[in-house]
Amino acid sequence: MRIRPALAAALSAAAAAALLAVPAHAASVDEPGAAVSAAAGHHRAAGEQVATTLREAIDALPVAEESREGYERTKFRHWIDADKNGCNTRAEVLIAEAASAPFVGANCSLSGGVWVSPYDDVVLQDAKALDVDHVVPLAGAWDSGASA
Repeated sequence: MRIRPALAAALSAAAAAALLAVPAHAASVDEPGAAVSAAAGHHRAAGEQVATTLREAIDALPVAEESREGYERTKFRHWIDADKNGCNTRAEVLIAEAASAPFVGANCSLSGGVWVSPYDDVVLQDAKALDVDHVVPLAGAWDSGASA
């Protein structure tokens, strides 16, 4: 993905100014200059906080080549009931994301409930009117490491 130079400069300036508290286990210690290495030079205990800038945290993220090799849409099962409670993934998401919880009936049928779109503040009261979709396309997730 390419970022326009002006946007990249603005993000860089904002990142340099922002200070973050990052869990030590989330930052890399393998690269010179990585957030944890710069701060301490050694591994930290799980859950310990490390102060760093947003830029340092971004720079510490591992980068790898993307690969579509082996991708098949069928490798991602659709609307499963992973916890075997009678509600498939779509229903689980709708229940979890409701601003006002729906009534869960037989066969996990949903009635009532209120959902608010974080993108445009639209309020919906019918679960059937809602789409539950991927925030990241499956092929893009595969390219970026879901294959592992």
